[in-house]
Amino acid sequence: MDRNVILEKVQEIFRDCFDDESLILSWDTNSDDIEDWDSLAQVNIIVSLEKVFSIKFSVDEIIKLQSVGDIVDTIAKKL
Repeated sequence: MDRNVILEKVQEIFRDCFDDESLILSWDTNSDDIEDWDSLAQVNIIVSLEKVFSIKFSVDEIIKLQSVGDIVDTIAKKL
């Protein structure tokens, strides 16, 4: 799957998790850029990503997810 397609799907998940349809993600977007992106939001994002993409993240992978680009790259490797 193309990284841009993955980014579009990730953006939909973020919009749903944060209830913000105007949210625009970039490769560098991280938790400092989204006010409500805390540990609970991170869990919700991970669960949603696993469900939508039919994948499972390891604990080590989750720890390394620091930006949207990291998320997209990790998903791309798993697909």
